[in-house]
Amino acid sequence: MVVLIVVVVVVVVIALVLVMLYNALVRARHAWQNAYAQIDVQLTRRHDLIPNLVETVKAYMRHEQQTLAAVVSARSAAVSARSAASPGDAAAMANLSGAENALTGSLGRLFAVSENYPELKADQNMRQLAEELTSAENRVAFARQAYNDAVMVYRNKQDTFPSNLVASMFSFAPAAYLELDEPHKRAAPRIALDSGE
Repeated sequence: MVVLIVVVVVVVVIALVLVMLYNALVRARHAWQNAYAQIDVQLTRRHDLIPNLVETVKAYMRHEQQTLAAVVSARSAAVSARSAASPGDAAAMANLSGAENALTGSLGRLFAVSENYPELKADQNMRQLAEELTSAENRVAFARQAYNDAVMVYRNKQDTFPSNLVASMFSFAPAAYLELDEPHKRAAPRIALDSGE
Protein backbone atom coordinates (compact mmCIF):
# COMPACT_ATOMS: atom_id res chain seq x y z
CA MET A 1 0.00 0.00 0.00
CA VAL A 2 2.83 2.42 0.88
CA VAL A 3 4.54 1.61 -2.45
CA LEU A 4 1.33 2.45 -4.31
CA ILE A 5 1.03 5.81 -2.52
CA VAL A 6 4.68 6.62 -3.30
CA VAL A 7 4.15 5.72 -6.98
CA VAL A 8 1.01 7.88 -7.16
CA VAL A 9 2.80 10.82 -5.52
CA VAL A 10 5.76 10.47 -7.92
CA VAL A 11 3.40 10.33 -10.93
CA VAL A 12 1.49 13.39 -9.69
CA VAL A 13 4.74 15.33 -9.13
CA ILE A 14 6.02 14.39 -12.60
CA ALA A 15 2.68 15.39 -14.12
CA LEU A 16 2.78 18.75 -12.32
CA VAL A 17 6.36 19.39 -13.48
CA LEU A 18 5.38 18.55 -17.07
CA VAL A 19 2.40 20.91 -16.89
CA MET A 20 4.58 23.72 -15.48
CA LEU A 21 7.24 23.20 -18.15
CA TYR A 22 4.61 23.07 -20.90
CA ASN A 23 2.99 26.28 -19.65
CA ALA A 24 6.38 28.03 -19.45
CA LEU A 25 7.06 27.08 -23.07
CA VAL A 26 3.63 28.34 -24.15
CA ARG A 27 4.18 31.66 -22.33
CA ALA A 28 7.60 32.03 -23.94
CA ARG A 29 6.12 31.28 -27.38
CA HIS A 30 3.42 33.89 -26.84
CA ALA A 31 6.05 36.42 -25.76
CA TRP A 32 8.07 36.12 -28.99
CA GLN A 33 4.93 36.07 -31.10
CA ASN A 34 3.77 39.29 -29.43
CA ALA A 35 7.24 40.81 -29.86
CA TYR A 36 7.13 39.97 -33.57
CA ALA A 37 3.70 41.61 -33.84
CA GLN A 38 5.29 44.79 -32.44
CA ILE A 39 8.00 44.64 -35.11
CA ASP A 40 5.29 44.28 -37.74
CA VAL A 41 3.52 47.39 -36.41
CA GLN A 42 6.74 49.41 -36.56
CA LEU A 43 7.71 48.14 -40.01
CA THR A 44 4.23 49.02 -41.28
CA ARG A 45 4.66 52.53 -39.89
CA ARG A 46 8.08 52.81 -41.55
CA HIS A 47 6.77 51.52 -44.89
CA ASP A 48 3.81 53.91 -44.77
CA LEU A 49 6.11 56.94 -44.43
CA ILE A 50 8.11 56.15 -47.55
CA PRO A 51 5.50 57.04 -50.24
CA ASN A 52 5.11 60.51 -48.67
CA LEU A 53 8.87 60.90 -48.59
CA VAL A 54 9.19 59.89 -52.24
CA GLU A 55 6.45 62.34 -53.27
CA THR A 56 8.12 65.16 -51.39
CA VAL A 57 11.51 64.41 -52.90
CA LYS A 58 10.15 63.95 -56.45
CA ALA A 59 9.47 67.63 -56.93
CA TYR A 60 13.07 68.55 -56.17
CA MET A 61 14.99 65.60 -57.57
CA ARG A 62 13.75 65.31 -61.12
CA HIS A 63 17.18 64.10 -62.27
CA GLU A 64 17.39 61.35 -59.64
CA GLN A 65 14.61 59.08 -60.89
CA GLN A 66 16.79 55.97 -60.57
CA THR A 67 17.33 56.66 -56.86
CA LEU A 68 13.61 57.21 -56.31
CA ALA A 69 12.75 54.05 -58.25
CA ALA A 70 15.19 52.07 -56.10
CA VAL A 71 13.48 53.30 -52.92
CA VAL A 72 10.02 52.46 -54.27
CA SER A 73 11.18 49.02 -55.40
CA ALA A 74 12.92 48.30 -52.08
CA ARG A 75 9.80 49.39 -50.16
CA SER A 76 7.65 47.08 -52.27
CA ALA A 77 10.01 44.16 -51.63
CA ALA A 78 10.08 44.92 -47.89
CA VAL A 79 6.27 45.09 -47.67
CA SER A 80 6.03 41.80 -49.54
CA ALA A 81 8.65 40.16 -47.31
CA ARG A 82 6.89 41.46 -44.19
CA SER A 83 3.57 39.97 -45.26
CA ALA A 84 5.23 36.61 -45.99
CA ALA A 85 7.35 36.57 -42.83
CA SER A 86 6.74 33.97 -40.19
CA PRO A 87 8.87 34.11 -37.05
CA GLY A 88 9.00 30.32 -36.96
CA ASP A 89 10.42 30.16 -40.49
CA ALA A 90 14.15 30.96 -40.61
CA ALA A 91 14.12 31.42 -44.41
CA ALA A 92 11.21 33.88 -44.26
CA MET A 93 12.95 35.83 -41.50
CA ALA A 94 16.18 35.92 -43.53
CA ASN A 95 14.16 37.19 -46.52
CA LEU A 96 12.61 39.89 -44.33
CA SER A 97 16.04 40.89 -43.00
CA GLY A 98 17.42 41.10 -46.54
CA ALA A 99 14.50 43.18 -47.78
CA GLU A 100 14.77 45.57 -44.83
CA ASN A 101 18.54 45.84 -45.39
CA ALA A 102 17.93 46.75 -49.03
CA LEU A 103 15.32 49.34 -48.03
CA THR A 104 17.65 50.88 -45.45
CA GLY A 105 20.42 51.05 -48.06
CA SER A 106 18.22 52.69 -50.69
CA LEU A 107 16.95 55.22 -48.13
CA GLY A 108 20.54 55.99 -47.19
CA ARG A 109 21.37 56.63 -50.85
CA LEU A 110 18.28 58.83 -51.19
CA PHE A 111 19.29 60.96 -48.23
CA ALA A 112 22.88 61.13 -49.46
CA VAL A 113 21.69 62.39 -52.86
CA SER A 114 19.27 64.83 -51.20
CA GLU A 115 22.28 66.60 -49.67
CA ASN A 116 22.86 68.06 -53.17
CA TYR A 117 19.49 69.86 -53.09
CA PRO A 118 19.50 72.76 -50.59
CA GLU A 119 15.85 73.61 -51.28
CA LEU A 120 14.89 70.03 -50.40
CA LYS A 121 16.91 70.12 -47.20
CA ALA A 122 15.08 73.32 -46.23
CA ASP A 123 11.60 71.94 -47.06
CA GLN A 124 9.53 71.67 -43.85
CA ASN A 125 7.62 68.62 -45.06
CA MET A 126 10.89 66.85 -45.88
CA ARG A 127 12.33 67.70 -42.48
CA GLN A 128 9.22 66.37 -40.74
CA LEU A 129 9.22 63.16 -42.79
CA ALA A 130 12.93 62.66 -42.12
CA GLU A 131 12.33 63.09 -38.40
CA GLU A 132 9.42 60.64 -38.46
CA LEU A 133 11.48 58.14 -40.43
CA THR A 134 14.35 58.40 -37.94
CA SER A 135 11.87 57.83 -35.13
CA ALA A 136 10.42 54.83 -36.99
CA GLU A 137 13.93 53.41 -37.51
CA ASN A 138 14.61 53.68 -33.79
CA ARG A 139 11.31 52.01 -32.93
CA VAL A 140 12.04 49.18 -35.34
CA ALA A 141 15.44 48.70 -33.69
CA PHE A 142 13.90 48.58 -30.21
CA ALA A 143 11.12 46.22 -31.33
CA ARG A 144 13.65 43.96 -33.05
CA GLN A 145 15.74 43.85 -29.86
CA ALA A 146 12.68 42.96 -27.77
CA TYR A 147 11.74 40.26 -30.28
CA ASN A 148 15.24 38.77 -30.34
CA ASP A 149 15.31 38.79 -26.52
CA ALA A 150 11.96 36.94 -26.40
CA VAL A 151 13.21 34.43 -28.99
CA MET A 152 16.34 33.85 -26.90
CA VAL A 153 14.26 33.09 -23.78
CA TYR A 154 12.04 30.75 -25.78
CA ARG A 155 15.00 28.97 -27.40
CA ASN A 156 16.71 28.61 -24.01
CA LYS A 157 13.58 26.93 -22.68
CA GLN A 158 13.49 24.70 -25.77
CA ASP A 159 17.12 23.67 -25.41
CA THR A 160 17.57 23.24 -21.66
CA PHE A 161 16.78 20.15 -19.66
CA PRO A 162 14.09 19.15 -18.71
CA SER A 163 11.93 21.57 -20.70
CA ASN A 164 13.61 20.37 -23.91
CA LEU A 165 11.90 17.01 -23.37
CA VAL A 166 8.52 18.69 -23.13
CA ALA A 167 9.30 20.90 -26.16
CA SER A 168 10.14 17.90 -28.31
CA MET A 169 7.24 15.85 -26.94
CA PHE A 170 4.73 18.56 -27.88
CA SER A 171 6.52 19.70 -31.07
CA PHE A 172 7.23 23.29 -30.11
CA ALA A 173 8.49 24.86 -33.33
CA PRO A 174 11.71 26.85 -33.27
CA ALA A 175 11.70 30.63 -33.59
CA ALA A 176 14.16 32.53 -35.78
CA TYR A 177 16.00 35.68 -34.80
CA LEU A 178 15.53 38.82 -36.90
CA GLU A 179 19.03 39.99 -37.67
CA LEU A 180 20.63 42.39 -40.07
CA ASP A 181 23.12 40.77 -42.43
CA GLU A 182 25.84 43.41 -42.26
CA PRO A 183 26.92 44.92 -38.91
CA HIS A 184 27.47 48.42 -40.38
CA LYS A 185 23.77 48.51 -41.30
CA ARG A 186 22.65 47.90 -37.71
CA ALA A 187 22.40 51.63 -37.04
CA ALA A 188 19.45 53.68 -38.26
CA PRO A 189 20.25 55.70 -41.37
CA ARG A 190 21.70 59.12 -40.63
CA ILE A 191 19.36 61.86 -41.75
CA ALA A 192 20.83 65.35 -41.61
CA LEU A 193 18.63 68.00 -43.14
CA ASP A 194 19.76 71.08 -41.25
CA SER A 195 19.61 74.00 -43.63
CA GLY A 196 22.60 75.54 -41.87
CA GLU A 197 25.00 72.82 -43.15
